[in-house]
Amino acid sequence: MKTVLIHGMVMAPTFWSCFAPSIVREGQAAAYPLPGHSPWTLDVSSRTLETMDIVNAYAEAIERDFDGEPVTLIGHSTGGFISLLLARHRPDLVANVILMGAFACGRFVGQERIAARILRLPLLGRLLFVRLFTRWIATRETFRWGSLECVFDKAVGWETEETIAAMEQVREQLLQSRAHEIIAFVSWMSQTSLIGELAEIDVPVLNIIGARDTIVSPSHQIKLSGHLPRVHTVILDKVGHLPMAEARDKVDQLVSTFLLFGPLTAQHKVNLTNSTEPGTFGRAVPLGL
Repeated sequence: MKTVLIHGMVMAPTFWSCFAPSIVREGQAAAYPLPGHSPWTLDVSSRTLETMDIVNAYAEAIERDFDGEPVTLIGHSTGGFISLLLARHRPDLVANVILMGAFACGRFVGQERIAARILRLPLLGRLLFVRLFTRWIATRETFRWGSLECVFDKAVGWETEETIAAMEQVREQLLQSRAHEIIAFVSWMSQTSLIGELAEIDVPVLNIIGARDTIVSPSHQIKLSGHLPRVHTVILDKVGHLPMAEARDKVDQLVSTFLLFGPLTAQHKVNLTNSTEPGTFGRAVPLGL
């Protein structure tokens, strides 16, 4: 099995070292950063970020790392948005899409992304974004408390020595990112919508929704499913924005069932069950524009 994992906003590829579904670890996997998140640096000094810049960069990475063969995309939150974008523009490289806490437009009715709202503030927006971003990742504790806001049940027990260490690695990777490049990505995202194009995405999609998600409205995620022609939607009760952490065993089961017995061709099933040489898991693939 060949898998590409894409994290959410202000996270890092190493996030998946603990939270990737178990079946992913049995094949070849790579975790890619979002644009502007280390180690993906952007040259935004002379022009704005364009949609096809992003699509082409991911496509080149997949073609390089997987010899151009279709991969399963697993995207969390903003990573889900990017996964849908790739499935829309490069379906030849996408076998399946698995979404968790995902959205289909960067600015949707009733819940504009908080980062985009901050940046829309006149004069002080960019300065405030940089200050909040810097403060959030400044220490292990501030980053931990910010991450806990994504979890519905704070006592669910998802924090272990292993996951705490992984989140500290995420923070360290974010410290290498440049705020103005993340701002460029957020600005692009806030002006981009896939709602009108979802019906054109003709690959199997598993959409995992936390019923208590306060970051991306469950109603928006359900609406997203309603526009996709080949989607299987699962709503998990008492789960917030991090299903892979809050309901790890259930998500593992859902992903494995979808990939092994879902809407795949017989040939795909054979490929999934054949042993493959594992790639470097959790790697952050350098991309550039």
